[in-house]
Amino acid sequence: MRDSEVFASVQRELDRQRNNIELIASENFVSQQVMELAGSVLTNKYAEGYPGKRYYGGCQFVDEVETLAIERLKKLFHCEYANVQPHSGAQANTAVYFALLQPGDKVLGMSLNDGGHLTHGHPLNYSGMTYEFHAYGVDRESEMLDYEAFKKQVEEVKPKLVVAGASAYSRTIDFKTMAEIAHENGALFMVDMAHIAGLVAAGEHPSPFPYADVVTTTTHKTLRGPRGGVIMCNDEEMIKAINRAVFPGMQGGPLMHIIAAKAACFYEALQDDFKDYAKQIRKNAKALEESLKEEGFRLVAGGTDNHLLLIDVKASCGITGKKAQRLLDEVNITANKNAIPFDTEKPFKASGIRVGTPAMTTKGFKEEDFREVGKIIALRLKNDETDEIKNECLRRVKALTDKVTMYKDLSYED
Repeated sequence: MRDSEVFASVQRELDRQRNNIELIASENFVSQQVMELAGSVLTNKYAEGYPGKRYYGGCQFVDEVETLAIERLKKLFHCEYANVQPHSGAQANTAVYFALLQPGDKVLGMSLNDGGHLTHGHPLNYSGMTYEFHAYGVDRESEMLDYEAFKKQVEEVKPKLVVAGASAYSRTIDFKTMAEIAHENGALFMVDMAHIAGLVAAGEHPSPFPYADVVTTTTHKTLRGPRGGVIMCNDEEMIKAINRAVFPGMQGGPLMHIIAAKAACFYEALQDDFKDYAKQIRKNAKALEESLKEEGFRLVAGGTDNHLLLIDVKASCGITGKKAQRLLDEVNITANKNAIPFDTEKPFKASGIRVGTPAMTTKGFKEEDFREVGKIIALRLKNDETDEIKNECLRRVKALTDKVTMYKDLSYED
């Protein structure tokens, strides 16, 4: 018997993905083959352990799949060792901490308020509860990473581990400088490149290798794969510790259907057209930046070098990020409220919204489309909440999404 209720909800989500302009910087649209593999028969197979060293029989074919994923990932990011089993980026980060640290060890990570991630030491997260995290951030004037202040903090805190990477930082991160500072002060250097992994793979952002001791990433976002995480390094003893931390330390059976989808994602990212895609992500982000500036918006850090922008809607429109998110939702533009550096609003309201270009670039949007998106955002957020404004925005959004054919033949209806 078909579960009509669940399928109806999934169909409505498919319709939303077709009809909305997706600007959430951490989201993307996977290919048909990635989606097919994520729902494949590999979901039936338990495979605790690693290729060639499983605790279950019948793993010879999933061993092939996981080995493909590992080898492709190593080739993609030019590293020696990789673990493709973490179920998420958060679990990848936690596994690294588990492998390299003891509870109470000092760690330095980027402040969530300045663009970091929960797993980089937020007090309500496992990371902040278990280890003595200290936070670095951005300069108040430039709203960019302050490497001199960072150096002073490393020297003062003397952490065992330094964590780089961000979830809401729009400028290039200087991994080489950060690694040198960390290593000069006896700290290991970890990079969580979840947001920029696709750009790194395509040469559109400096790579954390060979500077980082260990690198984590999600496989969705700019990498355009299934939801999941991976860990990479160049040290044989370190990968042994990481492998033990992932299994049996944190996880049981790996999700072999997702690992297959990861393998396909890495295959796609190794193709020449992925470089074109990553270049277009940045071109589109610049076009959106220019459009928003023309409309009078204040952008955190002055703009973007990567795939995302933080818009200060409080300064630009006199509204909170929460209200801006709602107003855009009502005209089929999906974004998320986001704190900005030195925010005076509470996180659930926030003064900003975060927007990104990866998802709609996948759907085929070019610079002119994103310039129009900037104009629609301005029309909606800088005017009164009238039906006339709302309907005009909906019409212009539809004109853009009507050009998109992705998932055209997909259906979950009875």
